[in-house]
Amino acid sequence: MYSFATLRELFRLALPMVVSQGAFALMMFADRFFLSRIDATHVAASLGGGVSFFLTVCFFNGILSYGNAIVAQYYGQRRLERCPQVVTQGALIALGSQPLILLAAFLLGDMFLWMGHEPALAALERTYFLTLLGGAFLFLLKNTLASYFSGIGRTRVVMICDVIGVCLNVPLSYVLIFGKLGLPALGIAGAALGTVIAAAFTIGLYALFYFNAVHAAQFKVRESFQLDRGILRRFLRLGFPSGLEVFIGVGTFNLFLLLYQAYGVAEGTAMAIVFNWDMLSYVPLMGLNISVMSLIGRYVGAGDLSRATQVISAGLLIGLGYSGVLALCFLMFRVPLLEVFATPGADFAPILAVGQPMMVGMACYMMADAVILVCGGTLRGAGDTRWMMGTSIAVHVAMLLLQVWLILGLAVGPLVSWWGFVATLIANAVLYGWRVLGGYWRHPDRLARALAD
Repeated sequence: MYSFATLRELFRLALPMVVSQGAFALMMFADRFFLSRIDATHVAASLGGGVSFFLTVCFFNGILSYGNAIVAQYYGQRRLERCPQVVTQGALIALGSQPLILLAAFLLGDMFLWMGHEPALAALERTYFLTLLGGAFLFLLKNTLASYFSGIGRTRVVMICDVIGVCLNVPLSYVLIFGKLGLPALGIAGAALGTVIAAAFTIGLYALFYFNAVHAAQFKVRESFQLDRGILRRFLRLGFPSGLEVFIGVGTFNLFLLLYQAYGVAEGTAMAIVFNWDMLSYVPLMGLNISVMSLIGRYVGAGDLSRATQVISAGLLIGLGYSGVLALCFLMFRVPLLEVFATPGADFAPILAVGQPMMVGMACYMMADAVILVCGGTLRGAGDTRWMMGTSIAVHVAMLLLQVWLILGLAVGPLVSWWGFVATLIANAVLYGWRVLGGYWRHPDRLARALAD
């Protein structure tokens, strides 16, 4: 059971993160809305190119995100000087990732044509993908700093930096996409370039807080700029499974998405619109996931497992309540929500025919997403990342094999494929819930390994 004190603490920590992640969702929503003013192909391309970019960086992003749990565990142990050392090691990992990311850009630039996409769609996807990759180091460094401030419980810093960054990103993307203020119209490249510029600006804001004299003295920031093999080993031992889990998950999802877009532009556009609305639920819940991971890491570091258990109950209460209300809204208003992205003067009926039942499926899996994110934050915070890696990989590979069989083998329609995807998410939620509620993450030997340098 949760106590009201724990619920209040989680809510206080999570609210700024929900706002921060919600601002990111708003940014993506605005970009796709702007692109819908051009045509439906641009909307579909932003989804394919964007997910492909995230696939390229997500392995390193997953490793660096585990910095949240490491920082929180040091913070719970009151070893404050170790916290900024995590940032330094994270920056080194981000820098070391760049050659591999550039190699991936070279090898994967033409993958959209390999997947059978129409040439016009594939060209736009490639442009969006490569422009975002140009800022890969910035995105990884920004994630490292955000994980640090989340880990020490200063989520308002994350909210302030990310919201101001989005407030720059949205008008900047508008200007670059449509060529306002005397600038050339860059189209989909402008949407990606606006995101990269905003990421650089956000890092500058984080730096102001990080090097603030009071903070720098309390955490001994200026003494942290050195290689620490113990923290690097901890990143690799516990963050590597997390990164591999995210990579396989995003990779299989990306292949499913690309397979699905081969149905045609109408189907691909419908999926992009549905996932755009899904972001308003999923991305803010990522803020709850980060906060649960931070609090669980802190209480595990302090040896207070009873409070950690209360965090789980409070997290499920908040997550299921939030996703349940949104699911009902998406179910009731699915047609007008889809029509927001209708291109003026274009025939929207084919997209609407596919999108309506897809919105019903999305409403069905949204509460499963809440369970996955709360339980996933618990397991990462407690260091149970190997089980998560094995389970997540198994579920996502099974999902991809199911989709290959349905789409290529049986040649079923798009809605049969979509409901297969929904069923996979629900199965994943059941497995994560069983692991957390069964208490397997509390085993003393597992916790000892998680806390060891």
